[in-house]
Amino acid sequence: MTSAPQSPAFTRSEIETGRKLFAHDWQFATAASSVESLPKMRGLEIALAGRSNVGKSSLINALTGRKALARTSHTPGRTQELIYFSADDRLTLVDMPGYGYAEAPKAKVEEWTGLIHAYLQGRANLARVYVLIDARHGLKDADKPVLDNLDKAAVSYAIVLTKADQLSAAALSARIDDVTAGLKRRPAAFPEIIATSSRSGAGIAELRAAIVRLMAERG
Repeated sequence: MTSAPQSPAFTRSEIETGRKLFAHDWQFATAASSVESLPKMRGLEIALAGRSNVGKSSLINALTGRKALARTSHTPGRTQELIYFSADDRLTLVDMPGYGYAEAPKAKVEEWTGLIHAYLQGRANLARVYVLIDARHGLKDADKPVLDNLDKAAVSYAIVLTKADQLSAAALSARIDDVTAGLKRRPAAFPEIIATSSRSGAGIAELRAAIVRLMAERG
């Protein structure tokens, strides 16, 4: 077993800047169900991907401090478009359709897949994709095609573990080990794993700070 990476270290300034960034009035901006309906590029975009019901909407709500900005549902496959949220022209959060939901109609799954591929390959202002993984389950077979596509498209991505509060510290450390090992030969994977809990708030400040750091790096 490989040793788990330390949690990313952020300065007080990055933490505070992240708090201020997400304290702004975040709102729903638009939804895109086709390549033609994608909005004009502005600022940077951060996309969130993950299996259905992994907690993308809950994480967006926790990041922005808005309880109902993104709709949460216990029904897998509810998000069927690229959903855009923003507070100003600097940064946009993009909620991507959940994947791995076998009961969705095949034609609909193919439509989502085509839209996601086109988005990933043609969005010059896409700074990073955060791939959400349920900390209780780790990487699954359903995650591999998405990671393969990100690697092929040379889109930078990082793993965010969700529901981390439901594991003991030892179990969470072991999960980080496992995920780290699974990413070793993936060229587009960013070596940063942030464990979060939308319920307890754990890791939210660090994820905000990571986004602030990325914005600074991208200028």
